Amino acid sequence: MTSTGRSEEPRTVTPPPGLDLAAARKLLDAQPFSRLLGARVTAFGDGGATLEIDIREDLHQQNGFLHGGVLAYAADNALTFAAGAVLGPSVLTGGFSVQYLRPATGRTLRARATVVHAGRRQAVTRCDLLTVTEDDEETLCAVAQGTVLPVTARPS
Repeated sequence: MTSTGRSEEPRTVTPPPGLDLAAARKLLDAQPFSRLLGARVTAFGDGGATLEIDIREDLHQQNGFLHGGVLAYAADNALTFAAGAVLGPSVLTGGFSVQYLRPATGRTLRARATVVHAGRRQAVTRCDLLTVTEDDEETLCAVAQGTVLPVTARPS
């Protein structure tokens, strides 16, 4: 391994004031597709976010399991919200991958994301996708990782 003599320390980016759970819920509610799925933000801040969706029959695939697209949606939004807790509210997903571990069944899908690293130009985030039973028992069904980019909002 070659050294350039530079040492890059992880950088903490302070989000704008007022970016809290209530603001995150308002941002999610502004997404029509999120409202269609019934998604809700249940935790937000300190470089993390949790998104939940009630598992309903109309979200299943042909074998009776939660559709993989619903898991991918939950990962994408949870990853982005976690990054937004560090970078601020104007962010977009740069890319993400999902590894499906087992079929998703249960009462609720819970996507729990955290920031692994944040810099000026991007945040790398990780997400565990869990199903929750009636007894509140969690089962890991997929994992995801993504890159989130800060963007400058365009005037309308």
